[in-house]
Amino acid sequence: MQISPELVDDFGESMKDALLHWATPRTQTKGLRMSNIGKPSRQLWYDMKNNSSSSTVDSATQIKFLYGHLLEELLLFFVRMAGHNVSDEQKEVVVDGIKGHMDCKINGEVVDVKTASGFAFKKFSQGTLGEQDDFGYLSQLAGYEEAEGTDAGGFLVINKESGELCFYRPDDMDKPDIKHRIKQIKSSIKLATPPEKCYTPLPEGAKGNEKLPRPCTYCPHKFECHADANDGDGLRVFKYASGPVYLTKVVSKPRVEEL
Repeated sequence: MQISPELVDDFGESMKDALLHWATPRTQTKGLRMSNIGKPSRQLWYDMKNNSSSSTVDSATQIKFLYGHLLEELLLFFVRMAGHNVSDEQKEVVVDGIKGHMDCKINGEVVDVKTASGFAFKKFSQGTLGEQDDFGYLSQLAGYEEAEGTDAGGFLVINKESGELCFYRPDDMDKPDIKHRIKQIKSSIKLATPPEKCYTPLPEGAKGNEKLPRPCTYCPHKFECHADANDGDGLRVFKYASGPVYLTKVVSKPRVEEL
């Protein structure tokens, strides 16, 4: 396959820019953004109210961020190589005072470029993202489309474990009414107490123990949010072979190390 020298040069510049951007990250200010507007209301409430300084990101996660950026640039290179038009990269948009930066448009439609684990990739390749959109990707897409006046965009995704690619265009019914969502979340974060919990604890084993569901385990506010767990003692964390499990109710203590 012939690749034009111009396309190769553009790809090299894109990779350089991605590397420099990663090496000099922007300070993340507190506030509502298009990238977080789809988070659960309670999590956003804690995000806005938490006065602690931002947590340090460990080196392994920083490296994951880097190759995520590089893979996204590789995806757009493939798109250009296939003859499609890529425009409006990192264009700033505003909807009802909420700002965001879209990844790009492809052939005039908003496209969010994602790298995903094999597990997460299935949500896109099988079209099930609408059933459990833990990170609010659909709200983010809806916001960009509202700003641009388009409605046929989607997600271009690479499975970082296998190299598989897919394009997922969600149905209109799966995308939220973003203006209603923005109005709702603005009201929620003004509350004196946090909104109701985002998820219900799940059974862990057959002896009555209960644990945090998967999305909660990634939340930085889980210990504060579930301070009432275990009759007010808070979350208890146990070191299973598959990783830490956060128990909200301990009826029978697991036979593994408690952290």
